[in-house]
Amino acid sequence: MSKKMQSIILGIMCLVLSIGICIQIKTVNTNGTTIGTNQEENELRDQVLKMKEKYENSYENLQEVEAELATTRESVTNNNEELKNLEEQIKKANTLLGLTDVKGQGVTITITEPAAVTNALQPELLIIHNTDLLSVVNELKNAGAEAIEINGQRIVGTTAITCDGNVIMINGERVSSTFTINAIGFPELLATLNRTGGYLSYLEADNMAITFEKSDSISIPKYTGIMNFKYAKSVS
Repeated sequence: MSKKMQSIILGIMCLVLSIGICIQIKTVNTNGTTIGTNQEENELRDQVLKMKEKYENSYENLQEVEAELATTRESVTNNNEELKNLEEQIKKANTLLGLTDVKGQGVTITITEPAAVTNALQPELLIIHNTDLLSVVNELKNAGAEAIEINGQRIVGTTAITCDGNVIMINGERVSSTFTINAIGFPELLATLNRTGGYLSYLEADNMAITFEKSDSISIPKYTGIMNFKYAKSVS
């Protein structure tokens, strides 16, 4: 075998060896990246679960403290008419603010987005927007609704119904279709929403599925967020 042929064979072997080493290094790096990514995801998942557990425990403790406080207030005000009146005012204020669970007659509205594409030229008409929910809430308030909640989120004076990309946020929490809206008030007045020309009929025209039911027993949970007033100050 000539020296030239030996050089060619040696060069090919070096090239193959170099390619093999590069592939092995890339494979190791890819595996290492995958393992690192999976580890990070597991750590984040563990942190979320721990935070959720901590929140649930804190909320449960808060419920117990509030129950004890209510019992203490009741025992203190039993023999004091002035304190009893103050206690009633506090209860009424908390109810108006949405800080108590409430129950009464009212209506339940469900809004479901269409499953099939029926208007490909205007895809924005195929989904519920935050402005749609705001319009329904405003009509309920105009009809005398005393308490409203959407997918478990109580609507209070500081509630924001916003859009974050394709996600609707209520009280800072994500909500998605199907939207279930419960409202407490005089059912006959609230039923005026389910009329031709109302916003619900507008949504139906956009192929949204709407159900509207009256009920003698609607339960709405209290607002569990934090109300902060940075700029509004009480006038003494």
